[in-house]
Amino acid sequence: MKKFSIKLFRLHTTLRERQGRTYFILQLSLLLSLNFISYVPEAIAANSSGDLLKQPATEITVSLGNSANELKFEPNHLELIAGKRYLIQLKNPSQLKHYFTAKDFADGIWTQKIEAGKVEIKGAIHELELKPGAEAAWVFVPLKTGKYSLRCPIPGHTEAGMIGEIIVSNS
Repeated sequence: MKKFSIKLFRLHTTLRERQGRTYFILQLSLLLSLNFISYVPEAIAANSSGDLLKQPATEITVSLGNSANELKFEPNHLELIAGKRYLIQLKNPSQLKHYFTAKDFADGIWTQKIEAGKVEIKGAIHELELKPGAEAAWVFVPLKTGKYSLRCPIPGHTEAGMIGEIIVSNS
């Protein structure tokens, strides 16, 4: 596994910026918590096997580009079931950097962890950047059903066809 990065807040901020950001994060956390509560019954109903962490993860491999440097996700269509645990192996075999971006999808899942290199990341993730040759493992449980757009937002990549969709259903 090679280079991997996640966009975070910049480190140097003023006190006013930090206070404003803290207030915003508290408001957003409350809103997301209330929103999350509405997804939980749906996920629990879909998961009849009990503890999600003991449930074996269904593994799916997604390539971001390929060795011919074609701008596409392989596969570009994912069908998932709410309340089921998944392990998506993301691989970038191309010579270009790519993003796996599905913000609305990421808002409706619970991320258990992401492993990349010798780093394990926990918490909400909205976008993953994979540099050439990089790999990452994303373990999560979809909580909200729906149809979600997947894309690589690097200029020219979406337009060249580096798009896909993720469908989360109850069965």
